[in-house]
Amino acid sequence: MITQLLAVSKPIPAGPVVQWGWVTITVANLVVILLMILVFVLALVLPFPEPREDEDR
Repeated sequence: MITQLLAVSKPIPAGPVVQWGWVTITVANLVVILLMILVFVLALVLPFPEPREDEDR
């Protein structure tokens, strides 16, 4: 029973981390944040598709 409780309480390693001064973030989280920023910028920059002239409205 005690060994099962100790096994559950062990921390799971988060993987490699990046540190800039007081900011510490895992590489996986940094990649996700950068991808979200990229998608946001693309949504701002890419135009909406224009309807074709031969289509009925």
